Amino acid sequence: MAASRSPLSRLFTVLLAGLLAGLALAVAALPGNLLLGLATRSAIGSYAALPDSLRTPATPQRSYLYANDGKTLITTFYDVNRTDVALADIAPVMRQAIVAAEDRRFYSHGGADLRGLARALVANVKGGETEQGGSTLTMQYVRNVLKTDPTRTAEERAAATDPTIGRKIQEIRYASALEQSLGKDEILNRYLNIAYFGSGAYGIAAASQKYFGKPPAQLTLAESALLAGLVQSPDAYSPIDGDSDAALARRSYVLDSMADTGAITAAQAAQAKAEPLTLHPTAQPNGCTAVAQGHDDWGYFCDYLRRWWVTQPAFGATVPEREQALRAGGYTVVTSLDPQVQATAQQQATKVYGYDNKRALPIAAVQPGTGQVLAMAVNRHYSLADNPAGQANYPNTVNPLISGGASVDGYQAGSTFKLFTMLAALESGRTLSTGFDAPAKLPTRYAAEGPGSCDGHWCPANANPDWMDGYRMMWDGFGRSVNTYFVWLAEQVGQDKVVEMAQRLGITFRADTDAAFAKNDAANWGSFTLGVAATTPLDLANAYATVAAEGTYCTPVPVISVTDAKGAKVPVGQPSCKRVLDADVARAAADAARCPVGQQSPYGQCNGGTATGVNDILDGRPVAGKTGSSEENATETFVGFTPQVAVAGIAANPDDPTDSVGSAVQAKVIDAVARVIATAVKGQPEKAFVAPSRELAGEPRRPVERAPVVPDRRSDRDDPRSLLQRWLDRRG
Repeated sequence: MAASRSPLSRLFTVLLAGLLAGLALAVAALPGNLLLGLATRSAIGSYAALPDSLRTPATPQRSYLYANDGKTLITTFYDVNRTDVALADIAPVMRQAIVAAEDRRFYSHGGADLRGLARALVANVKGGETEQGGSTLTMQYVRNVLKTDPTRTAEERAAATDPTIGRKIQEIRYASALEQSLGKDEILNRYLNIAYFGSGAYGIAAASQKYFGKPPAQLTLAESALLAGLVQSPDAYSPIDGDSDAALARRSYVLDSMADTGAITAAQAAQAKAEPLTLHPTAQPNGCTAVAQGHDDWGYFCDYLRRWWVTQPAFGATVPEREQALRAGGYTVVTSLDPQVQATAQQQATKVYGYDNKRALPIAAVQPGTGQVLAMAVNRHYSLADNPAGQANYPNTVNPLISGGASVDGYQAGSTFKLFTMLAALESGRTLSTGFDAPAKLPTRYAAEGPGSCDGHWCPANANPDWMDGYRMMWDGFGRSVNTYFVWLAEQVGQDKVVEMAQRLGITFRADTDAAFAKNDAANWGSFTLGVAATTPLDLANAYATVAAEGTYCTPVPVISVTDAKGAKVPVGQPSCKRVLDADVARAAADAARCPVGQQSPYGQCNGGTATGVNDILDGRPVAGKTGSSEENATETFVGFTPQVAVAGIAANPDDPTDSVGSAVQAKVIDAVARVIATAVKGQPEKAFVAPSRELAGEPRRPVERAPVVPDRRSDRDDPRSLLQRWLDRRG
């Protein structure tokens, strides 16, 4: 390989020349195999004795992330831009070009070309502007492996290129052992997959993509000659980052060499030389902030996958090892991201709020029965770019606004949490027909002072007394979102049972204050049923997906399959599901959840809903769901589900929970979520909900007890503490 000669390398050359001076004089007369035998008489001995990295290369390779179709590229991860390919996937002219450029006698020597080595030594002793290395492709392969082997220390990797006699002899020994056990084509394939071609491209697959935007199987003669010429001095010859004239001159040399070896004719060489330098530089995306152009919304899903990845022991014993595996393991990851569902979710999120709006609508879609995450959208760019002055996290942010984590606790989801109270009640033996004469305002046993209290006790109110008050059962209590009915029901069941139910269905308490309530005082968390705990669209969608799957909870997962660099399936990503509810209990909850969206229970007990327009958007297809408004409409939420998909969206200000989004946006949130559902089920067969048993439905009856009525037409207050104080508590 050509390079400027340092004093140390000149000394090495002289010493090695002295050692092999006699060989140099006899090179022309002695057979090559005899010379090789003399040089390797004290060789390493056997292939089995080689370092593991030479027998089983551990070269870093980039990992690919695809959408659920296995074709749509989301992004790649790498420290070194390299992907191994089979020799059959490399154009024959590329194979011929690299042999002609670097090692014409490749197919005739035994690993070390003593004739070429001696010739190079003689030339180097005479001096000149450049040093001739005399290394074969096999020796270069050995050097490349040892200097990049991730299992070796930094000192060991550096020693692989030391200009010493010992290192050169070691290369010859290792090359000889490789040649005794591997076929020439295998060695050539390994070399082409590890060689550096400049501009950050390691291996022929990365180089072909980097310079010409195509796979190596499609390389032309001129393109192959150009790439083969780069390996001698990648930085100097790179037509992108180096000298294009030098690259063309080197291309001509390779073409002439190919003609000399008979790989091509002189006419073919001349024709290829005449071709202009035509590049199609293609940058390989690296990481979640470099997702496919025009799809920076995919970054949030990508980030969720990365966070999931580092929790999987299959990729290493520690988090740093798992992160390194993603960047260097050469994995092919088929994710659960559905491009069509994602596109609709992103379109709907940005339709409600623009990218430059401080308020956000994060949306998540989950598949019941598998936990596969189909979409994660929000009106933000997943980007590290700076935001305009005064704008904290918009339009650019990499915070997990949809899935939660890091500094994101989540958002209050209001009455969507009534689902957990209903499930706990059904599980306790109560029926859907459980009745209560719901008052406008309900005094409870929980001590409280200030607004929302009655004589020192917390008194939640109905938001719309004229429509909500009166005798209710679970069907219409859920359909009309009657606060006082569900607070009463939670008291009957036990607040701790309701909190446990939410946790069972995957609700994670990320806020310290919420976690403390759940752990230490769940039985007295009276307002829990009204959705005062912070949650995320992903947690909420998956909780409702458990009901859609008739009581089977599946851990959210962002992948369908993971394949390693050798094509073997990695045992991760399979649905991890378990039954957490009796199927009949889940069916009963789904039956009541038909009421809010304008559909009817098989028992005919729905008589009003808060999101009746969903039925029209789904064109009568079986669907269920629930709205949620937090205190003073700080957030507005809707969760909808069919047996095939569950989708949740929460309108909020991620940076300031005291900035109420207002009740007017609720209709837009409902519409957005419903349209995501419509896209997700498009083309799928219509699937009906299974009706619950008569035993769990019960029989409608008149109430036998009445609660004291405290008239109050104010909107429901979900917590005796102010929202601002809760936010301050949460922030510490």
